[in-house]
Amino acid sequence: MAINPFCEIAIEEAIRLKEKGVATEVVVVSIGDKACQEQIRTGLALGADRGIHIETDAGVVVDSLQVAKLLQKVVEAESPDLVILGKQAIDSDNNQTGQMLAALTGMPQGTFASEVVVADGTVNVKREIDGGLQTVKLQLPAVVTTDLRLNEPRYASLPNIMKAKRKPIDVKPVADFGVDMTSKVTVLKVEAPAQRSGGVKVADVAELIEKLRNEAKVIS
Repeated sequence: MAINPFCEIAIEEAIRLKEKGVATEVVVVSIGDKACQEQIRTGLALGADRGIHIETDAGVVVDSLQVAKLLQKVVEAESPDLVILGKQAIDSDNNQTGQMLAALTGMPQGTFASEVVVADGTVNVKREIDGGLQTVKLQLPAVVTTDLRLNEPRYASLPNIMKAKRKPIDVKPVADFGVDMTSKVTVLKVEAPAQRSGGVKVADVAELIEKLRNEAKVIS
């Protein structure tokens, strides 16, 4: 129903690279039923040049590997210098597709990007990791996945929304890609985490220590 926020950041970064003269064309890709064309149009309104819609029934594409294999076919056909994806989808939060796509295509990868600099056939990616920031230098073509602090996506202007209606979207049935769409993942159950009990107030430090020792048993 809406562009995944991380993917919106990816679109914004691609458009900025074009505005800097680094990229010559921005192509947005989505997989799903006809309704996802609305999100492709949004990407076109933001500044992308054309769209590719891999059409399949809603709810069929659930595995990251299926998505990566479909995108691999697009990469083989389009031969892009840089593939930018959101680091994860906010429904399943898998954070796998970019890494899988890099493995399938043999491209180097820079994940969790907070800064992307393209120059002289390479891309420097500043990555957000647990210990701070890490910068990797990749030879193009490469795969980059975006983190929240990479940029702030723009809003589509009304003139650009109107222009987007005339930009091409190439609709291709999923059967044309030769990818087995049988799901390899089965959701066994979904349940809420156990509710936490309410906190308590203590009168003084002595009572706190007593509760930590005798009730929580975290000190001896």
